[in-house]
Amino acid sequence: MKAMRNLALEAWMREHGYSANALAEAVNQAVDRLRGRPGSHDGASVRAWKSGRIRWPHAVTRLALEEVTGLPITDLGFVPRGRVAPAPAASEQEESDMKRRTLVGGIAAVAAAAAPGSSTRRIGMGDVHRLQHRFAEIIASDHRHGGQLGIEQKAAALADEALNLQNSGSASQRVRANLYASAAAFRSSAMWAAIDGGRYDIAKAHMREAQALAEMSGDQAIKFRIWSHTGTMYRHLGRPADALAANDVARSLHITRRDPLFASLGLARQGAIYGTAQNRTGARRAFDQAQESMGRATADAERPMWLLAFYDQAELDSLALSAYLALGDYPTAERHGHRCLSALRPHMARSRAITTTRLAHAQLAQGETEAAVSVAMKVQVPAAVHHPRVSRMLGEFGATLRAIAPGSPTVQTWTEHTAAWRTAT
Repeated sequence: MKAMRNLALEAWMREHGYSANALAEAVNQAVDRLRGRPGSHDGASVRAWKSGRIRWPHAVTRLALEEVTGLPITDLGFVPRGRVAPAPAASEQEESDMKRRTLVGGIAAVAAAAAPGSSTRRIGMGDVHRLQHRFAEIIASDHRHGGQLGIEQKAAALADEALNLQNSGSASQRVRANLYASAAAFRSSAMWAAIDGGRYDIAKAHMREAQALAEMSGDQAIKFRIWSHTGTMYRHLGRPADALAANDVARSLHITRRDPLFASLGLARQGAIYGTAQNRTGARRAFDQAQESMGRATADAERPMWLLAFYDQAELDSLALSAYLALGDYPTAERHGHRCLSALRPHMARSRAITTTRLAHAQLAQGETEAAVSVAMKVQVPAAVHHPRVSRMLGEFGATLRAIAPGSPTVQTWTEHTAAWRTAT
């Protein structure tokens, strides 16, 4: 069957003056911003999109295209797998479609407030992709700042918007399932922001709603994310038995057997929980298995953007650092800390602050006071002051330092450095 040309993408490229090579370069740069390494697209890739040979690119490519163009991926003429592409339209119809998209975008907020059944609007995957594009901004903000109430509130508001959209018109079962999955993803991000900020009672409320939404969606990936977050929450609460039980639910989902990267994340978080439980053998075994699973994962598999945005070798080492620090194996913790920092993607400011602080703790526990202070002073002021977990860990670092080396020049240096935070904010 002959492929149908992507007229929408061709029209966008003509309007904005992009050649195939120029668009490929822009997409590669956007991929770099999303995952920390450039894409590998070239002019031939773009020509494959235009010709219709590739109708639905991989997830990270779709996000990059949306970033470059500012349009939802379906508005660029791409068609999700399993759907039939519409027949080429006449120029008059193309103009009408463009006006329709503009109108729909303008009334989205009004439609979301409509009562059930009061609108004849047809909700489609384009609406879902528009929500997911805004979700990508929340994920990026979380990686920069983390734990902030504003991030939690924005994610929760997006979840509510997705649910309101369910009642704003008619939709296929597939679209409704995707809206529930999106609402569950947004709510789980609100849950994560609350966990990261130490607001655990609120996190539990988000968790319950996210779990219910995930069940309605039937989406395995988001079920994994929510139960994995739940395990992390209980780990931070010092309840390793509950943490293991929740993480086991995530690891029992068939997505972990289908995709080794999900299996790797589940095992790495299990290793972190074993660290809290003081199970040295279990932690070592879990991290070895997580590393093996990561080695089997293929880079081109279809995966959700939230997973692509953070889970890599650096995150695995970060979890190992946390576990071995809890176990009191400070040299191993320090080794993982250095490995994590060397591999962290530039945009992961929150993770860099947490890892740097933990690394300083590992060095201090080995009596390396000067090196530890030097490392701790690299934590950026916004994280040191405003991120609850980083702020708490740095406070504990200072207390331990003063106990180990009271009245020393190193303590004086640290005291002066932390005093400067108050004037910098």
